[in-house]
Amino acid sequence: MSRTAVVTGASAGIGKAAAKALLAQGWRVIGVGRDAARCAATEAELGDGFAMVRADLSLLAEVARAADEIATLAPRIDALLNNAGGVYADRIVTAEGHEATFAANHLAPFLLTRKLMPYFVKGARVIAVSSTGHEHCPAIRWDDLGFEDGFVGGAAYCHAKLANVLFARELAGQFGDRLVSHAMHPGVVDSNFASHCDGPMQAYMESIRDKANTPEQAADTLVWLANADEPGRSNGLYFHRREAIAPSPAALDDDAARRLWDVSERLTADY
Repeated sequence: MSRTAVVTGASAGIGKAAAKALLAQGWRVIGVGRDAARCAATEAELGDGFAMVRADLSLLAEVARAADEIATLAPRIDALLNNAGGVYADRIVTAEGHEATFAANHLAPFLLTRKLMPYFVKGARVIAVSSTGHEHCPAIRWDDLGFEDGFVGGAAYCHAKLANVLFARELAGQFGDRLVSHAMHPGVVDSNFASHCDGPMQAYMESIRDKANTPEQAADTLVWLANADEPGRSNGLYFHRREAIAPSPAALDDDAARRLWDVSERLTADY
């Protein structure tokens, strides 16, 4: 029986490259994407063994619906690659009352993972795509998760990327007997990631474009984490270029990881 992976953000960039690589290795892949046209084009391009679920992951109701649809397509899941993410130039509050950066980058993978857990096989891999940007966030803003005070798009993104590492570590701590959970940094990637950034961040991304990885290069570690033997022998680590590296001290705060889990459960409880 073919192994099945769920890849969020699969209609472009790293997610699409990871989906292609897994398909080439004989996996069945279910992608999640937001843009209808890109989703349709990717599904047509990748062909047999690939299916696309469309959802706006900044909305928790959409995440829950996508999880239900995925479960009907794949009652057995071997890997979940929580790759989708983004950064916004302006502070956007969703119809559900959440700041969009935190919702799409953290609450969405938290909820999707929790909803899909009954379908994970023993030893399933759950991989969080974080960023070295998490190193620029000294701590979770417990009293202002939505950046009501002094919103800056890049800071909100780094805050969410810190949440990714904390979630990956806490998931490993709570369910390490059932699954493998790691986080990874893909490097700077030449993709459409910065299309919604503010001007300074777009300018910065453009300035380092010549040093950027291709989506395929960035996806290499993500695919390796999903199916190689070596990362399956550890849990709760943070990787770059197939090597475990130390995340920031804030990302190693076990009390913060537990608290973030509890807060996230409360914020997603209605879905």
